[in-house]
Amino acid sequence: MKSIRKNLLVALLGAMAVVMLLGGWATFRAARNEAGTLFDYHLQQIALSLRDQTFQGSAEALASDESLEFVIRVWDRNGLTVYYSRPHQTLPELTRLGYSTSETREGEWRVFATQYHGLTIAVAQPMRVRNQLAADAAWSTLKPFFVLLPALGLLIWGLVGRGLRPLAQLARSVKARTPDSLDPLQPAEVPEEVQPLVFSLNDLLARLKAALDAQRAFVADAAHELRTPLTALQLQLQLVERATNPEERTAALGELRNGLQRTTHAVQQLLTLARQEPGATEYRLTTVSLPDLVLRSVVEHQRLAEVRQIDLNVTEADPAAVVSGDVDALRILLANLVGNALRYTPGGGQVDVSCRIRDGRACLEVADSGPGIPVTERERVFDRFYRRGGEAHGDDEGQTGSGLGLSIVRTIADRHAAQVSLADSDSGGLLVRVKFPGDENAAG
Repeated sequence: MKSIRKNLLVALLGAMAVVMLLGGWATFRAARNEAGTLFDYHLQQIALSLRDQTFQGSAEALASDESLEFVIRVWDRNGLTVYYSRPHQTLPELTRLGYSTSETREGEWRVFATQYHGLTIAVAQPMRVRNQLAADAAWSTLKPFFVLLPALGLLIWGLVGRGLRPLAQLARSVKARTPDSLDPLQPAEVPEEVQPLVFSLNDLLARLKAALDAQRAFVADAAHELRTPLTALQLQLQLVERATNPEERTAALGELRNGLQRTTHAVQQLLTLARQEPGATEYRLTTVSLPDLVLRSVVEHQRLAEVRQIDLNVTEADPAAVVSGDVDALRILLANLVGNALRYTPGGGQVDVSCRIRDGRACLEVADSGPGIPVTERERVFDRFYRRGGEAHGDDEGQTGSGLGLSIVRTIADRHAAQVSLADSDSGGLLVRVKFPGDENAAG
């Protein structure tokens, strides 16, 4: 993992170094231009000062000074050289009066030439001298910055560390949180730049707290709900052990078998609900044909409907009712709806399953002729383990379900961004409608 402090240090020092290099180049160019202007002035002044020279004494003395970087050359009106201060230097031939820059095998030269009384006086200077002086001036300007760069790095390191201190405090605050203490962080205690992170963490903590609370409630409810059937199984087993004749033993074994079936069903529903919780499994979204799903579910439940003498039908299967979702999850949703309808519909009753398009949205509907659910209880039946006792029919007369069927339906529907609603059916029982979103709302 990369360090923010190191990244900032490298970025800032690198940026400053680049800026200083660019500044050095600009300073060098500016110094070279200034030095060029100054030396051009010197060339002119030297040339003008030589107009009264006879080039026989004073000029010789001037030429003998090896430290002088200027080269002097004088031509007469016939173009013959009458004076040359540095015979070993290659001074370019004069091309024009005034200032000019010429290239020779010894490099570039800056030349100033003027005429006086038939003589042409030229004074030249190598450009390398000017460039060297400009580079020295630029280096003199930037040298203090480069010398102070390590100290600047330490200063930036300390300042960045001080600026990142709120993040370290935030990390300690988050680390101190436990599953029993998921209180939100205080955004007022951190800088503005970190507040979006704090808001996101608070949202995560809230969702984590809700998930943990739901998990604790689920485990507590499951333990409480399983305690009763397990106790009943123990009592039924004792009845089998105490049976004194085959008839009593057969009846006790039948009760034990029914108890095992109910307990197995409850455990299966618990596992199904746990698997459908958000984050437990990842939905594989495909295009699901609701008519195919309805026909398959009716066929799977037909045998149970016949045993309970219930008329199970498909009343409508619109081919346009196609949704995007997880086919296995939707199969479980429909199976719970049909299973609940069969469980709570008395013998001789009717269960109708359909899928259609309503208001441009695909809908699943399951209607029965059972006792229905009062309006005051229709929201509560989606709670886990909530059961309306004494209203089951068929082979499980007097027995209720696990209380998880509609909770599973609501969980799967929520993950598909679908809406579940309860109403009265045309036959006086319950109508459960699952309305799926349009194409703009995909399942989550």
